Amino acid sequence: MKKTVKVVAAIIENDKNEILCALRSPKMANPNRWEFPGGKVEKDEDIFSALVREVDEELTCKIETYEIHNDIIHEYESFFINLIAIKCKIVEGTSKPKEHSSLIWLKRENLDSLKWAPADIPAVELLIKEI
Repeated sequence: MKKTVKVVAAIIENDKNEILCALRSPKMANPNRWEFPGGKVEKDEDIFSALVREVDEELTCKIETYEIHNDIIHEYESFFINLIAIKCKIVEGTSKPKEHSSLIWLKRENLDSLKWAPADIPAVELLIKEI
């Protein structure tokens, strides 16, 4: 039986209504695909605290979370991912990639120009519909 991994993803919007997109490095699973930054929720950790921690570790900036955007289950070949995308904003520092190959800011209408990791696609589709 496949295990389910609970993961949080940050939908970080700036004051120009652009959203931060992160390119997975060649060393990561789903290499060279775009995603919303984040990571696994640790045991006994709530999703909002997990996202604040993950963004601090991956992007070296502080965020403030404000609402769940979507919550999906996606089946990969060897596991299920419960991906919870949370809207947030940067409140301290500037995003810098530590694990990702690149970071870019895109308007919602341009999000579908990137090749996304499969589990992130539902969040992308919802964001585009919000235009």
